[in-house]
Amino acid sequence: MNICVIGTGYVGLVTGTVFAELGNDVVCVDKVAGKIDSLNKHIMPIFEPGLEELVARNHNEGRLRFTTDFKTGVETAEIIFICVGTPSQENGETDLKFVEAAASEIAAHMNGYKIIVNKSTVPVGTGDLVHDIVERECRDGHKFDVVSNPEFLREGQAVHDALNPDRIVIGASHKQVAFRLLELYSSLQAPMIITDVHSAEIIKYASNSFLAIKISFINAIANLCERVGADVEDVANGIGRDNRIGKAFLNSGLGFGGSCFPKDVKSLVYTSSRLGYEFNLLKNVLEINDERVTRFIAMIQKRFPDMKGRTFAVLGLAFKPNTDDMREAKSVEIIGALLKLGATIRAFDPVAMPAAKKIYPNITYCPNAYDACNGADAMLLVTEWREFKLLNLERVAKTMKSAVIFDGRNMYDPARKERLGFEYYSLGRGKWPKSS
Repeated sequence: MNICVIGTGYVGLVTGTVFAELGNDVVCVDKVAGKIDSLNKHIMPIFEPGLEELVARNHNEGRLRFTTDFKTGVETAEIIFICVGTPSQENGETDLKFVEAAASEIAAHMNGYKIIVNKSTVPVGTGDLVHDIVERECRDGHKFDVVSNPEFLREGQAVHDALNPDRIVIGASHKQVAFRLLELYSSLQAPMIITDVHSAEIIKYASNSFLAIKISFINAIANLCERVGADVEDVANGIGRDNRIGKAFLNSGLGFGGSCFPKDVKSLVYTSSRLGYEFNLLKNVLEINDERVTRFIAMIQKRFPDMKGRTFAVLGLAFKPNTDDMREAKSVEIIGALLKLGATIRAFDPVAMPAAKKIYPNITYCPNAYDACNGADAMLLVTEWREFKLLNLERVAKTMKSAVIFDGRNMYDPARKERLGFEYYSLGRGKWPKSS
C-alpha cells in the first residue's frame, strides 16, 4: 500500500519505518526541515534500539522516504496516518494544534478518497474534530473516512512492539474501512479489535491510566511497608503471582514519567471533568506519583541534613532505560531539588546526557558511572539501566567519600549492598536513614 505518515517523532518514525519493513511504500512528512535532512542521512532524532538499522535499510531500498512536502505525501497515499505530538496543557487538557494543522494539510492536498488515521494519542472526540476540519477545508469535496488506530509502543522497545503487537485496535465508522486497515496489518497476525471511533480513542487512555494506577498503588503500599518494616518487593511478588493481577508495573520506586503516562492520565481526568464526571481515582494516582520525588529527597535530607558542599552521583537521567527521552524524567526533579539545597551533582546516563545538558547545562556530566561516583557523598540510582546493576560496587565504594546508596528504583539487594560496606536506602523496604 501507499502510506503517508505525518510526523517523525517516536510514533511516526517507528510506524512509518515498520510499515516500510512490511513491504509498503511509505512517505514520512514533517515540517521541521532539519529533522528531515538528518533522517535522509540516516541520523536519528531519537534513541530507539534497532530503529536506525531499519530506517537505513528501508530508505536505501526505496520503500521509505522523508520529506517536508505535504502535497507529495498526501497525494500519493491511500492511507494517511496522523502521528504528531499532543502535549499536555497546564490544566491537563490535550493541545490538539498539531493534529488540527495536520488535518488542514490533508484537506488542502486531497486528490481523491483517503483513509485518515489518528494514531496520535488523542482525547475522545478528536476523530470528529479531524472529520469536521477536512470536510470544511477540502474544496473539491473528495470522500474520506477518519479512523482511530491508537499506538501501544513502549519507548525503548518500540520497534519490537510495532512488529509484535499484543493487539491492534481499529475504530471506524463502518466495516469496509476497518477491513482496509485489517489488510494493512494482516502480516503481523495480531489480535484485531474493531470498534467505533470513540471507543478506540478511550481504549488508549484507559490502558495507560490503568497501568499508572498499578504503579501508584504499589507505591502507596511501599509507604505502608516503610511504616511497619515490611518489604514492598516481597509484597509485589506475592500479589503479582495472582493471575488476575499480574507482575507487570508493580515496581515500587520514584513513580512514572515520560511522554505518555503523566500526560494521558491528566488528559483523561480533564476530559472526564469536562463531560461531567470527576475521576477522583486518577486524581489520587497523580497525587501519589507527584510525592515520590519529595519522599526520596526527604530520605536524602535525613541522612545529609546540610546539603551545602555535598556531592551526589546521579546514575540515570532518562525517564526509563533504553531511551534518551527526558520528558517528565524524575532526574529533572531530583537534580533541581538538590541544586536548590546547595548540593553538587555529578551525573551519568548511557544515552541521555546530550538531552539532559539542554535542561541542566552547568552540572558535571561524567564519561561513566565510576567517574560519577568518584568523591561523591552518595550514589543516587534514578534510572534502572542494566549496566548499573552490573557495576563493580567494591570499586565504587573505594572511590566515594562515603559509601551511601539511595536506590530510587529498588534495583539492588539491600543485604548484599550492606555486606559490601554500603549504607543502603530504598523506597518501601522499611529502613530509613538516621540523621547525621
